[in-house]
Amino acid sequence: MANLHGEFSQRIDYVFKVVLIGDSAVGKSQLLARFSRNEFSLDSKATIGVEFQTRTLAIDHKTVKAQIWDTAGQERYRAVTSAYYRGAVGAMLVYDMTKRVTFDHVARWLEELRSHADKNIVIMLIGNKSDLGTLRAVPTEDAKEFAEKENLFFMETSALDATNVETAFLTALTEIYRIISKKSLVANDGPDAGGSGSSLLKGTNIVIPGQEPPPESSCSC
Repeated sequence: MANLHGEFSQRIDYVFKVVLIGDSAVGKSQLLARFSRNEFSLDSKATIGVEFQTRTLAIDHKTVKAQIWDTAGQERYRAVTSAYYRGAVGAMLVYDMTKRVTFDHVARWLEELRSHADKNIVIMLIGNKSDLGTLRAVPTEDAKEFAEKENLFFMETSALDATNVETAFLTALTEIYRIISKKSLVANDGPDAGGSGSSLLKGTNIVIPGQEPPPESSCSC
């Protein structure tokens, strides 16, 4: 179904914007580095503003570019980064499983996400730092219960040892593809195939072969 290894030289069929959200220091940037470059830095610094990385993968014989945005978790930046929810078709909502307060804040992040993003956005709840099992402050059952109640995907990960990082992103991206491709088929089969854009998730970029995403989708602040 999917291939996460290596970049592809052929045309890009889809560009999916996915945002990483959650409190500061839960490991969002490390998850991004592990997924996009298979790297982990013990000297990671807090993200200032917004940045993104991309990774190209194949899903169902289509070439998909995942554009993963890392939004700063610091409270003072949230007013700035809220604009970057626009156009996102997926979100990774991250907490630190060794710090209960970061899990307690998940509901607030979810509320903010849903107030700014498309109602069909795919959301993956991630309990990061599973390598620190002896310091666990959030029982898996608590997170599972919350995820089920809010209709979220859920996975515990470790950016340090790479546990479930690929799986978490792949699960979310495959679900996004399933939704997007289904809506594309419905639009193309409809009486007015020329209006297919209105049936896609808002902000989805269907890229013309050989072209990159529009400038507004690839800026960093």
